[in-house]
Order: sequence, then structure tokens, then C-alpha cells
Amino acid sequence: MTSENTSGVVNSDLDQLRDHLLEHAVRTGDFVLKSGRASRWFIDGKQTVCRPDGLRLVARLALAMLPDDIDAIGGLTMGADPVAYGIAAVAASQGRDLRSFSIRKEAKDHGVAGRVAGALQKGDRVAITEDVVTRGTSPMEAAMVVRDFGATPVLVMAVVDRGGTCGAMAEAEGIEFRPLLTALDLGFGYEGP
Repeated sequence: MTSENTSGVVNSDLDQLRDHLLEHAVRTGDFVLKSGRASRWFIDGKQTVCRPDGLRLVARLALAMLPDDIDAIGGLTMGADPVAYGIAAVAASQGRDLRSFSIRKEAKDHGVAGRVAGALQKGDRVAITEDVVTRGTSPMEAAMVVRDFGATPVLVMAVVDRGGTCGAMAEAEGIEFRPLLTALDLGFGYEGP
């Protein structure tokens, strides 16, 4: 039996995504995070978002949560790319026009100059996405680049909120934060800064 929560997300899809992440993306043991902190668990979200069954789940859940007035979806390259492109492709198959884009780590000075690559347009209302957020700095950097480009970041959507701090950072910038799942949903505590 499936049920729908208040945001229109089908709970069985959330359960399936959680199970997929636990099977393919989550590892337990002794790890040193990018921040230098020790952790007893690690998540490689790309092990879910780069598999067709995992990406279909992410896209279904994300599209149920995305406001209808979002024009484009993207974020910092690598973490955002498969998520944004997959969601946009599934949206198109459902008749929804949602453009995708990537933000390069550094500006390019040939071809399309700058850090933005893809179909972002000035004036767009944007969902910033990421596979996994811990501290929240990547989506906030992406939001700054989107603003500098002339578009408006209105939502940060992560597949997994690992750290529990991104929501406050987004709120401070006037951006809504909606993770599909959190560390708590996966059976772990938050691992913020």
C-alpha cells in the first residue's frame, strides 16, 4: 500500500529510494571526510543517481516536490549534473518544460564564457540541486553564481541532507531547502561542520 504525504510525494517511492541508497551508496566503517572530520559512515550519492532505477526514483520524488513555476534546475558540476539532467528528462517525458544547467568549478573564457553551462536563462526561477549535501557550501556557491548570472534561486533540493546545516544556510539566503531524504532517514546522525 502506498500513501501520499502533504508535499505530494508517494511514501513508497521514498522507501524505495532509502533502500536503494542503503544498498548502493552508503558505506559504514572509518572514514575521513573532505572537512577532515572522522565519520562512521560515508555516502556516494552517484551510486544511486547514476543508476537508471535510482535516478527514476529521484526524478519522480523531485518532480512531486518542485513548484510548478521553476524554469530550470542545476548546480555545481559533478554533484548536481546527473540529478538535474535526469529530473529535466523525466519532466519532459511528462510534458513539463524544465531546462537544466551545470556550474563549472571555474570560469571558461572561450565558447560560452563564464561558469554556467547549459540552458539557464536570465530571469529564470531556479532549483539548485545536489546529490548529497553535508555542510551546504556547494549549493550556496551555486546559488551565488545563479544570482550573478541574473536568475533567481528559489529552492535547494538535495537527494540526501547528510549534515543538517544546509537548511539554515539556505534560509539565511531566502531560499527554501527540501531534501528528499536526510541522514536520519538513513539511520544515521547528522554530520554537519
